[in-house]
Amino acid sequence: MTTRIALIGYGKMGQFISSLAPEHNCQIVATIDPVHPESARSICAESLAAADVCIDFSHPSAVLQNIKQVLELGKPLVVGTTGWHNHLEEVRHWVEKSGTGLVYGANFSIGMNLFSRLLAEAVKSFDKFSAYDVYGLELHHRQKADSPSGTAIELSKIILENSSHKNSALFDPAYRRIEPYELHFASIRAGSIPGTHTVGFDCEADTVELTHRVRSRSGFALGALQAAKWLKDRQGFYSFSQVISDILC
Repeated sequence: MTTRIALIGYGKMGQFISSLAPEHNCQIVATIDPVHPESARSICAESLAAADVCIDFSHPSAVLQNIKQVLELGKPLVVGTTGWHNHLEEVRHWVEKSGTGLVYGANFSIGMNLFSRLLAEAVKSFDKFSAYDVYGLELHHRQKADSPSGTAIELSKIILENSSHKNSALFDPAYRRIEPYELHFASIRAGSIPGTHTVGFDCEADTVELTHRVRSRSGFALGALQAAKWLKDRQGFYSFSQVISDILC
C-alpha cells in the first residue's frame, strides 16, 4: 500500500526525496516550505490532511516548532533535521502526549548506520590495546548549517560508550595539549566537500581508519523513505538506529 508523505522543507533534500518516492511505493501529497513558491506556506490541518506521515528536512532554527505543530495535528513524523538533539526528552514527552510516532536521526544514510555498528565493534577491539589512540574527523561543504555535524556527535557517543580510555569529547579548538582521556573530533567546512566522517586508531606502528563518504543524497533520501514506511502505523519515539535494528532482525 502506498505511503502518502508530506515534506516539510523543500530544499535540496526534500526535492531529492520527492524524486525518489515513486520508486519506493511512496507518494508526496504535500510540501511545506515558506520560501518555495509551489509549496504550502505553513504546517496546518489543511496542508497535512492527505498525509499518512511527514518528513522534516528543514532547518535547525525551525525544527522544534515544526515537530510540535505536526504532533499536535496527530501526524507521525520522521525528523532528518539536526541541531536540536539536546531537546530529545522534551520531544519524547510531546510524542507520548500526542499518541502518535516520531523517528529521529543524526544521519539517515543506511550505510552510515551500518558504519556505526562496525565502529562500536572496532572501538571494543582496539580498546584492548592501549598503544592505540582513537580520534575523529568530519568534513562537509561550507553551506552546512551546523558544526560539528549531528553525525559526529553521535559517533563520538558510540566511541565513549565503548572505550575505557576516553570519557569526554572535544569538538572545539583546545589551544592546549589534548588530555589522554579526551576524544578529539575535529570539523572542517569548505567548498563543496561531500559529507565525510573518519574515525582512526593510531599508534607508533600503524594507523587504522574507518571512513564513510557520501557520494549522493540518495542514501539519506532512501533512509528517510524507509523510516516513513516503517513508522506509518506505529506509535512511539524511535531513533533511526532502532528502525535499522528492526529491519535487520
